[in-house]
Amino acid sequence: MMTCCGKNRAWAPITTGTTTSPSQTTGNQRFATFCEYTGHAALIVIGPVSGRIYRFNYRGARLPIDPRDRSALGQISQLRIVEHR
Repeated sequence: MMTCCGKNRAWAPITTGTTTSPSQTTGNQRFATFCEYTGHAALIVIGPVSGRIYRFNYRGARLPIDPRDRSALGQISQLRIVEHR
């Protein structure tokens, strides 16, 4: 909790590098964006914008992704962007 000295200063809570759940990322979107893993061994990627950790444990694994990370994840040759309605 943050205390205030009473000078009407605006403040916002500081967030750390926590990950968001898929429901927070894609729950209210009409179109959900996923990445499908096409590699052979496990792959872990950290979203450069969201800071979210994406862990692909096997070939064919699909994970919902934060839309802000889409461009960067789309550049990884072992990942394929998949749109769902």
